[in-house]
Amino acid sequence: MGESILKIKSYAFAVSIVKLSQRLVSVKKEYVLSKQLLRSGTAVGALIREAEFGQSKADFIHKLSISLKEANESLYWLDLLKDTKYIDEKQYKSLFELNKELVAMLVSSIKTAKRK
Repeated sequence: MGESILKIKSYAFAVSIVKLSQRLVSVKKEYVLSKQLLRSGTAVGALIREAEFGQSKADFIHKLSISLKEANESLYWLDLLKDTKYIDEKQYKSLFELNKELVAMLVSSIKTAKRK
């Protein structure tokens, strides 16, 4: 995959999630939701990296599919943090948009890999 846009954006998303998690813990004293988001949000890029060296086409697709599930879970945690007022609309919108881009790219990559 090289330095694909998917790798770059998923890494940027993970960095943003780590920073948000740090702020939620230090400023808001929120530990449970931030840890869930930290886990799922950083897993997206990690699984994309794992897929690069998949043992087979099926393994590649499987890793990307799990990454897609983690991205979807991250959307849930972002929604919950916004609706419980731990993050504001601006923070939410920025991360939500990046996450939706990742979801779209992952869906497209999975479909492409299945056709080949």
